[in-house]
Amino acid sequence: MLPESPGSPGISHTVKMLAIIEQWEVGSECHTDNSEKYLLLILFKLGLDIAVFYLCCWKLSTSFLSMCSLSVIIADAVLAVFFASVWCLGPEMSPVSACFLLAHASATYGALPLPMMFLGLLDYCLEDTYLCNQSAICKYLRNAVLILLGWVLAVIYSFESVKDEPILVDITRETMALMCKVEESTLITYFILVLFTVVLCVMMPFWSSIPQWLREADMLAEMREEQENQRSDLFISTQCTETKISEGYYQEETISPRPPLWLSLMLGFGMFWMPYLAVSVICLVFGFGVPAYITVNLLWLECANSLIMGVVFWAKANTLGPHRNIPKNVCLWHIYWHLSKGTQQQLPIAVFNPSKDNALFHV
Repeated sequence: MLPESPGSPGISHTVKMLAIIEQWEVGSECHTDNSEKYLLLILFKLGLDIAVFYLCCWKLSTSFLSMCSLSVIIADAVLAVFFASVWCLGPEMSPVSACFLLAHASATYGALPLPMMFLGLLDYCLEDTYLCNQSAICKYLRNAVLILLGWVLAVIYSFESVKDEPILVDITRETMALMCKVEESTLITYFILVLFTVVLCVMMPFWSSIPQWLREADMLAEMREEQENQRSDLFISTQCTETKISEGYYQEETISPRPPLWLSLMLGFGMFWMPYLAVSVICLVFGFGVPAYITVNLLWLECANSLIMGVVFWAKANTLGPHRNIPKNVCLWHIYWHLSKGTQQQLPIAVFNPSKDNALFHV
């Protein structure tokens, strides 16, 4: 990808970069077609999104952003199929060009981040209100309609705002190139830069205390996992269960000072997402331009999902407590709530009582 040249004739100042589709030497038979490389890039992004979806979305929830993740994978697959068809048929037989697909894909993906984040935030904020007191099927249908409408409007926007004609550019006196105007997502660029800076600046004053906080967070996570394993085993004796529970609890450590809730939640967010943010910032600093159809991926979407979920969790934790019915996320918000409060998480554990037929009680 080449950055936009403001002084180039016929190139709009809204174009962020130029994709080199073909390149050849004047007066020579040396010709390079980069369509195959773009196809491999799109397939790589599709594979990455599928892997992220498998690792981060253990169960498809009714939340808006969770369903957005699935829609991005579907859109990636559609783009890969269309681009593979263009590459196989060639420019002579294909009804559309590679430039057409790249230009419209970048504009379509670039129009999605802001409405996705806004509707995702609205969905989490209204989760505990009567407005969202609906069945799971109704929530799936509602979010599916909103997501489909968003993609349709983004495609319409791309057809109204994008010029998909390729541009013939003289790179040197001997080298010519056929280029395509593509766009990057300015919103994602600012999102990554601002979020990385904020997390880094907030964590720096507490750098010496972070290792100790992380050790206790790991201890709380292990305790929670043991409790969940005990709760899932319904066919053990009461005496054995009580023994395991007493052995499973950790002695609470006295850590002073405790991190405030907002700092504890930011710590949980940063420990998981700072590597992604750091790599993205390095790419931006070194000028590695990436079009919107690549940057709007599930890594960014799950990062935004974690940020929005963490903000909503922090805003509602004081009134509703840590056990709100929120979708599972890679950031363990409940663990870091207990880290901030200095309490140990105790989950209800189902136990089989042999003295009563088919009876269960909770400890």
